[in-house]
Amino acid sequence: MLRRVLLCLALAVLTRAGAAAPEEEDHVLVLHKGNFEEALAAHKYLLVEFYAPWCGHCKALAPEYAKAAGRLKAEGSEIRLAKVDATEESDLAQQYGVRGYPTIKFFKNGDTAAPREYTGDVESDFAKQFLLAAEAVDDIPFGITSNGDVFSKYQLDKDGVVLFKKFDEGRNNFEGDITKDKLLDFIKHNQLPLVIEFTEQTAPKIFGGEIKTHILLFLPKSVSDYESKLSNFKKAAERFKGKILFIFIDSDHTDNQRILEFFGLKKEECPAVRLITLEEEMTKYKPESDELTAAKIEEFCHRFLEGKIKPHLMSQELPEDWDKQPVKVLVGKNFEEVAFDEKKNVFVEFYAPWCGHCKQLAPIWDKLGETYKDHENVVIAKMDSTANEVEAVKVHSFPTLKFFPAGTDRAVIDYNGERTLDGFKKFLESGGQDGAGDDDDLEDLEEAEEPDLEEDDDQKAVKDEL
Repeated sequence: MLRRVLLCLALAVLTRAGAAAPEEEDHVLVLHKGNFEEALAAHKYLLVEFYAPWCGHCKALAPEYAKAAGRLKAEGSEIRLAKVDATEESDLAQQYGVRGYPTIKFFKNGDTAAPREYTGDVESDFAKQFLLAAEAVDDIPFGITSNGDVFSKYQLDKDGVVLFKKFDEGRNNFEGDITKDKLLDFIKHNQLPLVIEFTEQTAPKIFGGEIKTHILLFLPKSVSDYESKLSNFKKAAERFKGKILFIFIDSDHTDNQRILEFFGLKKEECPAVRLITLEEEMTKYKPESDELTAAKIEEFCHRFLEGKIKPHLMSQELPEDWDKQPVKVLVGKNFEEVAFDEKKNVFVEFYAPWCGHCKQLAPIWDKLGETYKDHENVVIAKMDSTANEVEAVKVHSFPTLKFFPAGTDRAVIDYNGERTLDGFKKFLESGGQDGAGDDDDLEDLEEAEEPDLEEDDDQKAVKDEL
C-alpha cells in the first residue's frame, strides 16, 4: 500500500450548488466532459477515478470501488464516488494530469484548481474514516499525499495524520486507531490555541466548543507587564489542555465592558482572573489570591477541579436605608438573613433594571409593599439580580417572583399567578398556595415571555455571548 499522510490546514468553506445527478453504475457516478462540471457543482465531496477499460489494476479496483460507493450512498453521506473513462475523455484526463491508471482525484466544494490526488486503497478503513471526518468538518480542509518529499520534510516514516496550525507547537501528530470520531476529537482538542483571545471572531468557537469550563484573564493590553502576565497564563494553561479553556480578554476594549459587568468587575480592578462553568447553570468562581503567577493560577485550577472552590456570588454593598421603604432592598450580603427569617413570610421580586416587564411591574410591587408595610410577619422585597447573586435562587429571566414562607425548612415557592395587586394579595393570604406554580409551569411561562423583554443592545449582547 502506498504511504499516505493526511494534512489538515485552515481554509474557508465554499457554498454548495445543486445539479441533476448523472448516470450511475453500481452507485458510481459515470462522468464525461458534458456532465463533469454539473457533478462537481452537485456534490460537495467527489472522489473521481480516471480509468482505462483494459487496465488490470482498474478491473481489480472496480468491485471494491463500487462497494465503497454503495456504502457511502446508503449512509446518506455527502461524499460520492465517480469514474471517468480516460481513454474516451482525453480532454478531462489531460486537464487533470492523468498519466497512469487508475488515477484518483478528490474534489471538495467544486474546486477544480487543485484537487487532491488519492493514491491509497479507497476501501480501506483508514481511507473511509478519513473521508467521513472530512465530510464532518467545514472549516478545516483535508488533504492527502504520498509524496516522499513531504514525508521527509515533516519527518514522517509511516502513514499518519498530522494537524498543522500557525500557533503554539505548530503541529499535532495523531496517535492511535483511525476512526471518524477519534479524528474529530483530535481536531477539536488541538484546533484552538492554549490561550485564545476573546473577540467577535473567536466567540463562536469558544462558546460552541465541548469544553464548558472557562478561565478568563481580564488583562489590559496597555499595562507595562502585559507580556509577562500573559506568559504566566499560557504556562498555567499547558497543564489543563482539554479540561479548562484559557481565555484572555482585553479589559481596556470598549466592546468587552459588558463582560466585565457580567462578572462584577471594573476596569480599575484588572488584571483579574475569573472562572465560569457553562453547564445548565452558569456558575462563577474567583481565586482566593490576586496573584497572577503561573503557580497561583495552576493552584486555583487544581482546587476547582478537585471541588474545593466555592462559587463566587456577586453582591452590591448594603444601602443604609435598605429597610426604610415599604419594599425592602435586598443584596447578596443580606439576602439569607432577610429571606430565610424563620418568623417572616418574605415575597421577593428578582429584577433587572433594563427589563421592560420589571418596569411595568414596579408600581404594582410598590403598592403591594404599601399594603403590607405594617404587617407583622409579611415582608415585600426586591433584588437587582444583575448585580447580586445568591446560592439559593438561580434566576433565568425577569422578573422572577419567589415566596419564602416562615419556618425552619427554608422552603422556596415560585409564584406563577397573575401579576396584579389582587393576585399577589390572594397568594399571600393563602400562605403561598393560590398562584403557586411548579418549576415546569414557571419555566414555560418565563420562556414564553422572554422574547418580549425590552432589553437595550448591550444587555442583549451579554445574554447572547454569555
